[in-house]
Amino acid sequence: MFLRRMEVGSFAANCYLVACDETREGVIIDPGAEAKHILSLVEKEKISVKHIINTHGHVDHVGANEEVRAGLGAPILIHEADGEMCKKPHASLAAFVGKVKLAEPDRLLKDGDMIKAGTLEFKVIETPGHTKGSVSLLVGGVLFTGDTLFAGSIGRTDLPGGSFDEIIRSIKEKLLVFPDETVVYPGHGPESTIGDEKKYNPFLR
Repeated sequence: MFLRRMEVGSFAANCYLVACDETREGVIIDPGAEAKHILSLVEKEKISVKHIINTHGHVDHVGANEEVRAGLGAPILIHEADGEMCKKPHASLAAFVGKVKLAEPDRLLKDGDMIKAGTLEFKVIETPGHTKGSVSLLVGGVLFTGDTLFAGSIGRTDLPGGSFDEIIRSIKEKLLVFPDETVVYPGHGPESTIGDEKKYNPFLR
């Protein structure tokens, strides 16, 4: 599996380009900013992007959706509970970060949906708590956790739609059930593993 992480925007959000080694078909996860940089990497690596997937609707994860979609022709996917955030500057927090052109999603996701790119299949896992429509994505032995689970921390829950109890329940019931060696690629910061988060994450003890 081809995987590249880009740290984009003033909030240092992680945007991921993930693709099938055989077909070079792939997805972009959370294009929050710096569309030109993202598109340049896609062109350099010769990836055919089939989907743009948002783990949730905050601007630091959706802010470059429109420009990236225009450049690639790929549809935007987000969970149905966060779909409206892509249309509302205050709900997405776009109103507080300057000029951002929000983009309506092309497809709304729900728990258990499968997203295909080449031989890869991304399983959608509902992990609410940071937002109502936060999701994690499982592909092979890798989890993309958005702003639900970080290395040594969790996503903030003090914004509209957030819930501390809900995010802890999502992590413990939906993510920590995977094998310890499962790699975690979060929405901010470095990667981790499920095993390390079980052992060292102070929020999960």
